[in-house]
Amino acid sequence: MIKQYHHTQTGYFTIIAVIIGMILVTYLMTISGFNWVAFAVLIVLAICLVLFPTLTVLIYPDLLEIRFGSGIIRKRFILKDIEFCEVVKNPFFYGWGIHLIPNGWLYNVSGFYAVEIRMRSGKKYRIGTDVPDDLVIAIRQSIERTN
Repeated sequence: MIKQYHHTQTGYFTIIAVIIGMILVTYLMTISGFNWVAFAVLIVLAICLVLFPTLTVLIYPDLLEIRFGSGIIRKRFILKDIEFCEVVKNPFFYGWGIHLIPNGWLYNVSGFYAVEIRMRSGKKYRIGTDVPDDLVIAIRQSIERTN
């Protein structure tokens, strides 16, 4: 499939915070000895470091795809099902990651800007990006081509 748009955003703060957490847990285990709970936390942090360091947005002729990290976690949207999109600014308490927010789902690794897409079904999704204007233009042009 030919890509019409491709952008990857790196979540530097997330990466640094996870690494600091891993160092802290390792240090605490070194001081107090092996602990299964601490070891489990270390494993979860390591998994997060692999799965969520970046968010890549791809637009193909008929779909919009977002991928976290290596691409194991992804979400696809059929372009003809997207009714509308706009740049939005998330409040700081929306945070990062994948989770439900008051009006839909948020997919974000860094920053506060996102592109909100509204599906014909009424569902809303926010895709975090450090180039929101570029993404909106790419989505709108792609939607026009599919209609």
